[in-house]
Parts: sequence; structure tokens; C-alpha cells
Amino acid sequence: MQLQELRVMVQMTKISGSIFIILLLSLPAVAQEDSLRSRKLNEVEVKGKRLYDISPLPESSGTNLWSGKKSEVINLGGTNANIAEKTGRQIFAKIPGVFVYDMDGSGNQMNISTRGLDPHRGWEFNIRRNGSMTNSDIYGYPASHYSIPMEAVDRIELVRGTGSLQYGAQFGGMLNYVTKAADSTRAFGLESITTVGSFGLVSTYVAASGTVGKFQYTTYYSKRISEGYRKNSETQYDAQSVQLIYAPLSNLKLTAEVSRSNYIYHIPGALTDAQFAQDPRQSTRSRNYFNPEIYVPSFRADWDLSKRTKITWLTSAVLGYRNSVMFDRPANVEDVIDPVTNQYAARQVDIDNFNSYTSELRMLHNYSLRGLESKLVAGVQYFNNDLHRRQQGKGTTGTDFDLTLTDPVFGRNMHLKSTNVALFVENKFQITKALSVTPGLRYESGQSRMTGVISYYDAEDVPNTIVHKFPLLGLNAQYTLKHGSLYAGWSQAYRPVIFKDIVPSSVYERADKNLKDAYGYNLEVGFRGAANNLRWDVGMFHLQYNNRLGTQAMRDELDQFYLYRTNIGNSATTGAEVYTEYVTPLRKHVAFSVFTSTAFFNGRYTHAYIRSGEANVDISGNKLESVPGVITRNGVTLRSLAGSMSLLYSYVGETYADALNTVVPPTNGAVGKVPAYGLLDFNSTFFIKQITVRINVNNITNKSYFTKRPSFYPGPGIWASDGRSLVVSVGFKV
Repeated sequence: MQLQELRVMVQMTKISGSIFIILLLSLPAVAQEDSLRSRKLNEVEVKGKRLYDISPLPESSGTNLWSGKKSEVINLGGTNANIAEKTGRQIFAKIPGVFVYDMDGSGNQMNISTRGLDPHRGWEFNIRRNGSMTNSDIYGYPASHYSIPMEAVDRIELVRGTGSLQYGAQFGGMLNYVTKAADSTRAFGLESITTVGSFGLVSTYVAASGTVGKFQYTTYYSKRISEGYRKNSETQYDAQSVQLIYAPLSNLKLTAEVSRSNYIYHIPGALTDAQFAQDPRQSTRSRNYFNPEIYVPSFRADWDLSKRTKITWLTSAVLGYRNSVMFDRPANVEDVIDPVTNQYAARQVDIDNFNSYTSELRMLHNYSLRGLESKLVAGVQYFNNDLHRRQQGKGTTGTDFDLTLTDPVFGRNMHLKSTNVALFVENKFQITKALSVTPGLRYESGQSRMTGVISYYDAEDVPNTIVHKFPLLGLNAQYTLKHGSLYAGWSQAYRPVIFKDIVPSSVYERADKNLKDAYGYNLEVGFRGAANNLRWDVGMFHLQYNNRLGTQAMRDELDQFYLYRTNIGNSATTGAEVYTEYVTPLRKHVAFSVFTSTAFFNGRYTHAYIRSGEANVDISGNKLESVPGVITRNGVTLRSLAGSMSLLYSYVGETYADALNTVVPPTNGAVGKVPAYGLLDFNSTFFIKQITVRINVNNITNKSYFTKRPSFYPGPGIWASDGRSLVVSVGFKV
């Protein structure tokens, strides 16, 4: 960071602190002048949101049942996090165990995982927007390229572990972004948020909403540009949404919605260890670009059939494309002009078209059993997808974002089609006033089929049909105490074989025609509650993950070596998750809080064999890649009616990039240790009448660090995370 920018940042921090102190000292007068208003119920609700920005989901809501399950709700209106850039460690600060794969700092994608799972594109999660699925193909290509602006989000619902049976078969669970509701008090309400920050960040968000008779509407427009922390890392992002709600009857609500996200990211390229040590901000690529444009339309009907029975029907789609143009080589291979041709090498062009459709019908019924209230939830989900994947196209030798082909034939031109029907049922039996037991069942039945051409491979040598048939069982229990509740659960899960697993990356690789879906279970037990000024959620978990996929060494009948994609073995992750927060009042309308969100992991292969060179080695006992021993986030916050100021410290232990637990990285930096790192952030929010000001200083100590060495996109090697930055947001609502 330049000296002048540092001086500005320090000065802004001093100014923000001065403003906060001034407003704090003026609180008694404010309280006296507005004492009558502060006694209204809505004022009490506002204060509650500001004091606590995290809470568990209720036992049931709508047609959803969450009793006895591990769940968290992040109320973004109460957090000081850097939402403009989607800084994951801040947004998910109070969710213990969330691993944030901070790939580029652009705010385009949220790459997270829990309990030792793969964080890439969040594809171990069923990711939703207002209940609508956003994964491109949960059964064949589960990555989520849809990028919602955090300014539009009211809360984030996370149901993990044993709570996922209602939503899918994924090990990770369900992550749902719930957008802000329409203004119910007027026909037209307006919200605007403008953000500027380091590295050329400029962001604007404008939303309008209102209520007219039986109609409600919300709409927003978001645009963000940034030069990026590293050279050649510019990003251009925009997103839009329109939601219309019509309530023709008191017990019937119809919702139609369409949203879009689009960004172009200039990819700076991976770094070797030597390059990272020399300058983490440097770039090894100047001609690589990535561009996903995704539409998510949906229609929803909520019908209260009676006082005891509710029905929800939700139909949605994921439509759009994922484009990239890249010089795809290891980090130690330079992309330079050929002195003979006086041109760069031709780049590779990849184009994916998504056409994914989901329809889900759910019902929740309340009934009395032995004088106690029990609940039944059941539903059916239909899924259909056609992913048209065109890869290894020969692009231009230019330097700009250009998908033009110099040869019309793609090396891989495939249709990846998935269909699936899922049935699920859960029943909460209220055994006593304190004890409830919730058994559940989900049955998945479908198939994924691949057709098309791979230029370097015979079609009959590729497993082109994958059948998914899997019953999943689960059991949750909850015992209510005076100040909290004990919860415990066990549920099965599976991860379908996806197309990445069966498509050979080169002529030297083959895929097992008898690949098996990964399967296993989640087991958890915990205690959550609140007493006086203390809140907590403390638990332990075990995640069993069998039939993991990987690469082994094989030789054919002619004794020629080749790589073999197959099931390599099993793994297990055991750990503890601890969240505690203590809030103490200092004076009227002023409170101080301190929290810790800490998770301990022991993730290891229990029985597995994987390739090392041209031989297979036993990796039983090796640590799982990208699973640290500890993730801890700790913070203090000072709150008042005038605003709040927070200090957050995040620490992530060291990890390995590969299953072999390679310590010394090769010259290309593709594998090796990912060192532990600790980061300090300052976040603040101030309220001045109808104006809200956010000031965020990220990575105060300007720590040079990275979070992962990816094995595939955006390229193997080190991807440096952002250094110190200053972000200032100003918003208002009328």
C-alpha cells in the first residue's frame, strides 16, 4: 500500500472514532428527546437486531422443519462486515468452522465449506436464493456461479450436518440467501448504497420497493468495478432483480421473481512460492478472463390450506453461461510473445451453457398426538438439467476478453444431462413437553448422461451414464431446558459422481466405468442457549466420507502407464464447534460484547490409495487437503444507538494442498503446505438520521497470505489474498 493511501486510512480511522465518541456522548440527550418512541415495540426489535446478529432458526417456519438441527441465521442488518466485497471471514465470523477460500478478493464468489469439505464454488452445499436453487447442476456440476449482492440480502440461513435431508443429499447442507422484504408502509420506498475503497473499488446499489393494495414489489440494481489487489485482476460486476408478490386471498400468496448476476474477472494467474515471496501482487497472466452470466427466474405459491396445514410450490431455473479464455499453463510457464511469430500463443476458449430446472412441492401439517403438538413435513422435488459444455477451443492470440474461435471445432463438445426425482418426509414427534424426536427419510432416483465428442478419446471408453438411486435416513432429537436446548442428530448423505470426475482431462487419463457415488453420514451433538447476557452454541461432530474420488496409477496390457480416475478410499473428520458471545451494558443504550467462534478439526484418510509418480501409495492416516487443525475468529464490539465499532481477529491453521501431504512445493507451486495465517479487521457502522455509514479496514497489518493451492480452476499454484484495504460505504433509505 502506498504511503499516501495508508495516511488516508489512518486518518479515516481517527475520524470514525471521533464521530463515534461524539455520538456516544450525545446519547442521553437523544434518549430524552425520543424516549416515547424508544418504548414502542418496533424500537425494541431494532435494538435486538443490533445487539445480536446471529441466532438459530426457529423449530419450524412456513413448510420447513428445523427442530433438533444445527442451524444459524446471520442477520446482515446487525453486522459490521464488509458486505460490499463479500468478505467471507467477516460475514461468517460467528459461524464456527467455516473455511473461506479467499481466491481473489473480488467479491464475485463466495467459496466456503464446513467440517472438512471442499470449498470450491461452495459445491458441497445446496445453495439457494429465497429458496430457489442456484447450483448449476447439483447432480452433475454442483458449482454455484450465481453471485448475489450482499447489499440486497436481509439474512443468510445455514443448515448443515444432519439438517440437510429436506433440501438434498449434500454433505455440507443448505445455504439460503434471503433478500430484503418489500416496504409494507408506503407505495414507494428507496434505498441507495455507494461504496468506494482501495484498489479502485467503486460500487453502487439502488433498490426500490413498496406495497399497493394486494401487490408488493422489490427491485434492485447493483454495479461494482475494481482494479484488484494484484496486477491484471480487474473485475466488472452487475446484478439486477425484480420480485412481484400478489396476495389475492388472506391465505394465499403468489411470488414471481427473476434475478441476474454477471461479471467479467481478469485472472492474474497463479504464483510459484518464489514469486509469492518476491511480490504477492504480481501477475503471471495478462490475457486470462472468466465470465459467468446467470439468470434465476422463479415462481412460488404459499397456501395456508388450514390453520394446521401449509403448502408451498416453488418452480425455478438456472439459465445462462460460463465463459473463459485462458493461457492455461503452470505458474512457472511464462506467457510471452514468440520471437518467431511475433505473437502470443493461442488461448483456450471454454463455453458452458446452463439450462437447469427445479420444481418442488412441500407440505407441513401440525397435529395433536397424546395432547402434544407434532409436525409432519413431506415433499417431492423434480430436477432436469442440460449443460452444454464446449471446451478446448482454439482462441485468438490477442490480449482482451475475446471468445472468438480460430478453429470452429472444440476439443470437447458435450451435453451433460441430469434428471432426478426426490421424495422426502420428516416428522417431529413431541414425546414430552421438553423432548422431541424427528426421524426423516429422503429417496433420490435419477441419472446423469453424457453425450458428445472428446477429440482425443473414444466415446465408448467414457462412462456416459451414471445412475443415482439412494435412500437416506436421518434422526434428530431435541431436549428443551430452562436456558437452552440439547440437540443431537445422525443422517446419511451422498455426493453423486459429477462430470468432472468422468471426463478425462488428457489422452493420458482414463475414468473408471464403474465409479461409485461417495456416501457417508453426519453425526452431531450440541448444546445451545442463552442466559442473562451470555449466548452459546457448543457441539461436536463426526463426518464420515466414503468412496472418495481421486487418481491412481495404472498400466495397460502393453505395460504403458496411464492415470486412472476412480474411488480411492475413505476419510473421516471429527471436531468441535464453539460459539459464545457475552454482551454487557455499559450505560443506557450502550453495550459492549465479546465473542469467540472456534472450531477444531481432525480430518484424515482412514483407508485410501493414491498415485505418487507412477506408483500407488497408502495414504491412510494422512491429513485431508484444505482442512486446518483450527479455525478461530474472535471479536469485540461497542454498540449504541449511534452505531457500532468492531475489532475482529481471524486465525486459520496450516493445511496441505494434496492428499500426499506434500511439504516441499515443486517449482510450479501446485502443491505443498498452505501456511497458517492470522488477520485483524476493523469494522464500523454509524447512523446519522436516515444515513448509514460503514467504514471497514481489512487486514490491518497488511499480512501477505494465501488460503489454498487449487488443483484446477483458476490454475494450480498460489493465489495471493488481499492485503490491507479501506472500504467506505454511505447508504440511505427514504
